[in-house]
Amino acid sequence: MPRFLAPSQSWLFGPRVDLAVFAGSALVSVAMVLAAPWLGAVGDTPLWAWLLLVVCVDVAHVWSTLFRTYLDPNELRQRPGLYLGAPLVAWVVGVLAHHVSPGAFWTLFAYVALFHFVRQQYGWVALYTRKARASDVERRLDAAAIYAATVGPVVWWHANLPRAFWWFVEGDFLPGLPAWMGTLALALHAVVLVAWVAFQSLRVSRGEGLQVGKVLLVGATWVTWFGGIVLARDDFTFTVMNVVLHGVPYFALLFRYSRGRGEEGGYGAAGTVLRAGLPGFLLFLVALAFTEELLWDRFIWHDRPGFFGGADVGLSPDLLALVVPLLALPQATHYVLDAFIWKPGRQPALLARLGWAPRSVQEGPPIATSRDSTMVIRGGSE
Repeated sequence: MPRFLAPSQSWLFGPRVDLAVFAGSALVSVAMVLAAPWLGAVGDTPLWAWLLLVVCVDVAHVWSTLFRTYLDPNELRQRPGLYLGAPLVAWVVGVLAHHVSPGAFWTLFAYVALFHFVRQQYGWVALYTRKARASDVERRLDAAAIYAATVGPVVWWHANLPRAFWWFVEGDFLPGLPAWMGTLALALHAVVLVAWVAFQSLRVSRGEGLQVGKVLLVGATWVTWFGGIVLARDDFTFTVMNVVLHGVPYFALLFRYSRGRGEEGGYGAAGTVLRAGLPGFLLFLVALAFTEELLWDRFIWHDRPGFFGGADVGLSPDLLALVVPLLALPQATHYVLDAFIWKPGRQPALLARLGWAPRSVQEGPPIATSRDSTMVIRGGSE
C-alpha cells in the first residue's frame, strides 16, 4: 500500500463498503443528475425516481432505526422512558405546531430535518476522527470542514429563496436573508475547505498518512450539498443529491449493527427478519416505507391516486392537526432518537456490535471517550 495511506485508520466498515456507501453514493448521485435528460427526469421527480429515492432510500432508512430500538426487547427494557417519551413528545409538539398553522408545522419539521442531516454528516466524520485518535486541532478542523460543506450551501439557499425545490413543502424555509449573506457563506465555506485540504496535504508531506475514507466522506458531502443546493435547478437534482448520501450509509450502519446484535441472541422480531440477510432487511424496510407513503397519499397529499388507488379521505382542519403529526412520527422519532442511541460511552457493547471493538468490551466499563467521540453517528433526518 502506498506510504501516503494510513491502513489501520483509513476505513470504518472496510475499504469496499466505505467506498460504496460514501464515494459510491456521491458518484451515483452525480451520474443520475447528468443522465437526467435521458432518464426523463428533468424538472419534477418522476414516479420511478420517487419510488427509488424517496420511498426505498429516504423513508426506508428512517424505519431502519427500528433495528436499533423498538425491535430489540432488551433495548426496550433498558430505556423504556426514552422509547415511550420520544414519540409522545414529538407528536404533541407537532400537534401544537399544526394548530398554530400547517405552515408552522412544516417549517419546524423542515429545520429539525435539516439539523439532523447536517449532524449525521458530522457524526460520520467524528467516527473517522475517533478511529485515528486525531489531535484536537485536526478534530476541530474536520468538524469545521463538514459544517462548511453543509451549512454554507444552506445559508446560500436561504439567501436565494424561492428556489425550484424545497425540503418538504413549498415555502417551508423562512425567507428574508439578504443575498450578500449567501455569497459570504460560500466564500467562508471555501476558505474553510481549502484550509482543510491544505492540512491533509501537510499530513501526507510529513509521512503521517491519509484517512482515505474521511477524505472521501468530506468530498462526497461537499459534492452532494453544493451540487444539490447551489447548482441544482430542479427538484430531481435536489432529491438525488439530498437522499442517497444520507440514506445509504445509514443502511450500512444499521445492517452492521443488527448482525452484531443478532449474534448475541434474544433479538426478537429483528432476529427473525435478519435470517433473510440483507435482502430481507431491505425488503422489510421498503414495505414499511411504502405503507407509510400510501397513508400520506390517501389522507394528506392525494397526488398519486393512479398509483396508490382507492378513494382519498378528506379530513377537517382539526383532524389534520392530529393526523399529519402522527404520519410524520416515524421521521420525527428517528430524528430525536438518533441523538441518543449512538453513544458508546453509555452503551459499551455498541462498538462491539459494530465490529469496531473486541467482544469482551461488552463486559467491561464504559470506553473513555472525548467529547466528540462519544457518538457513533448522530443525527440532529433523517
